[in-house]
Formats: sequence, structure tokens, C-alpha cells
Amino acid sequence: MAKSALVDAGFLVALLSRRDANHRWAAAQAPRLPPPWTTCEAVLSEASHLLGGRGTASLAALLHRGALVCGFRFADDMDAVLGLLEKYADVPMSFADACLVRTTETLNDPVLLTTDSDFRIYRRHGRQRIPCVLPR
Repeated sequence: MAKSALVDAGFLVALLSRRDANHRWAAAQAPRLPPPWTTCEAVLSEASHLLGGRGTASLAALLHRGALVCGFRFADDMDAVLGLLEKYADVPMSFADACLVRTTETLNDPVLLTTDSDFRIYRRHGRQRIPCVLPR
């Protein structure tokens, strides 16, 4: 089992919204890679926007109980994140995705729970695949 489980906005939205097409998948993954999950503020912003008011309360509950932790500080990794955004401009890579890729580079044994297939394209440390769990 991976030591460091990261989550993106797609996973959080799927987990917290029963109407999301990937809800069952996300609910099945949660116990397989249990919290605490690491993410970044950009992911929280995306997820909050996509979930709306009611979903944001559920997101806040995950944060309050420590199931979701912000483990990334952009100011500490600005050059690396901006470099990733430039490298993957043709995909295009979102700011949140760049922060998550950079976070995977700072962890020993990361795995990312995501609904975003672009993470199959992105590479950590230039050439390494990002270990991801995606819906089929």
C-alpha cells in the first residue's frame, strides 16, 4: 500500500456528490487508500466551486476531521510548478494539476486518486509515471 495518498478535485467531487458519474468508483477507492489524503489549495478551490454550497460543507468536514490535508505550499515550489505549466502547456495542464504533480515529486511513495486521464501523460521528475488510480 502506498504511503502517501493524494487526491484531485475530480475524486473529491465524485466522492462527495452522489450524482457524479464516478461516485461509486470514488466510494470504493476511499477505504482502499484511506485518509488522510493530501491535496493542495488549488484542488480545494476547484472542488468547492464544482460542488457548490452543500458540497462545500462536506469538503469542510473532511478538512476539519483531518481526512483531507493541504500538504503543498506554492511559494516553496513556485519555479517547479511554473516549469510544469510551461512544459505541459499543450495538454493544457491546470494550476491544480501542476501542484499535484509537484507534490508527487516530494513524496517517497505517492499514489494519486483522480478522474483526470491527463495524469497518464504527466511525468514526475521528468520521466517517471505518476502512480494513479483512475476509474475505468
